[in-house]
Amino acid sequence: MAGFQKIILLLVVILIAILVVIFSMNNQMSVSLNFVFFETQPRGVAVWLILGFVFGLLLGVILTLVATVRTSVDRRQLRKRLDKAERALEQSRTPEDRVI
Repeated sequence: MAGFQKIILLLVVILIAILVVIFSMNNQMSVSLNFVFFETQPRGVAVWLILGFVFGLLLGVILTLVATVRTSVDRRQLRKRLDKAERALEQSRTPEDRVI
């Protein structure tokens, strides 16, 4: 089953690569981007779109990584608080209450 999934993934990646090549061949008109303080060198429309997608992908990965690290830190802090509360509860119980 895992081999079948890898083959499907490979086919999807190849299909996307072919579509990108076709798209870039059909959009070769050069344009320059004007930002507030500077203007870029003229490049093909496809180059700018692909760069935009890549930049968005990288930004999404970075933001997901930050959120994952933050969640991991919060989880670790909550685990410590839970352990501390469980120890305090265990210490507050009388010997008769400590039946397992």
